Amino acid sequence: MPINAIVTAANNLLTKLSPEQLSEVRYHIDSPEWRSWSNPEFLLSNKGVRLDELTLEVRDAVLATIEAALSPEGYAKALGAMRINGFLGDLVQAPRVCNEFSYNFVLFGEPSATTPWGFSFYGHHLCLSVFLHRTQVIISPWFTGAEPNLIDTGRYAGTRILHEEERLGLALMQSLPAPQQQAAQIFKLLRDPSMPHGRWNHDDQRHLCGAYRDNRIVPYEGILVSSMDTEQQSLVLAILEQYLLYLPSVARAVRLQNIQSWFHETRFCWIGGYGDADPFYYRIQSPVVIVEFDHHSGVFLTNSEPAKFHIHTLLRTPNGGDYGMALRPLIAGGVEQAFVWEER
Repeated sequence: MPINAIVTAANNLLTKLSPEQLSEVRYHIDSPEWRSWSNPEFLLSNKGVRLDELTLEVRDAVLATIEAALSPEGYAKALGAMRINGFLGDLVQAPRVCNEFSYNFVLFGEPSATTPWGFSFYGHHLCLSVFLHRTQVIISPWFTGAEPNLIDTGRYAGTRILHEEERLGLALMQSLPAPQQQAAQIFKLLRDPSMPHGRWNHDDQRHLCGAYRDNRIVPYEGILVSSMDTEQQSLVLAILEQYLLYLPSVARAVRLQNIQSWFHETRFCWIGGYGDADPFYYRIQSPVVIVEFDHHSGVFLTNSEPAKFHIHTLLRTPNGGDYGMALRPLIAGGVEQAFVWEER
């Protein structure tokens, strides 16, 4: 990971901020504000600087910092989510609420090649938590969504995101033999009458691990990935690679290898139908990763039932992985000690 390039980009940003902006954007590395990101179009926690209120020079410096930390394809995906958000704002004539730059940037700690720091970038349908320590990068938790997930007109026509996660997930479910499909399908309907109270909610719908769900205990459901054949396990890896797209390529490869080593404790579950036209939810979960995919009903658009053009996705790293908690050192008498994140 090119940590020096990321540090240079972040320091360049800081030189362009006013004293007031600096006071708004900077937080301590261990600030609880790490955990107050949110993905609705309205801000539940307003901190940092908002891109649509910045000069072009400062906005470009923020984007350059994000670009330096992400893979090229991950940065393109982030830009796609932002541009689709702007397209949605134009569609529903609410550009002040939803636009390409209606996102907040927050810095935690001091940009450094040797000590921990990071940043949060969040707004409607895109939330990234990026933790950096020496040559290690943790991008978790993150949330990415789109309503709709394709721009079909205008300057960014052809921009599309989250279609690979959809295609690969459906291909995996359809490839399973009938007994495994039945075991993986925990509910037949997206809002199934057999769901226990609280399993579906208006905001997150079927998601379990969204904003303000840190340290949530999520029961394992569905079938073991280790029970799948080689081709199906390859589909699981292909799905996970899409979910790790924000990571630089070397970090992504290491992370994928680690996740694969836990396939004996990794489960895949499904909600909804699995015909070509059916909307659906799926989750892949292990001790080292949780990813969720969900087709949602309309928020800005008018579909009262879940539709395949409104997609929410997210990634969590359980057991201390989110926000890089497991990597954080406490310097005590010159000795680095592991930072322990208390389960709440």
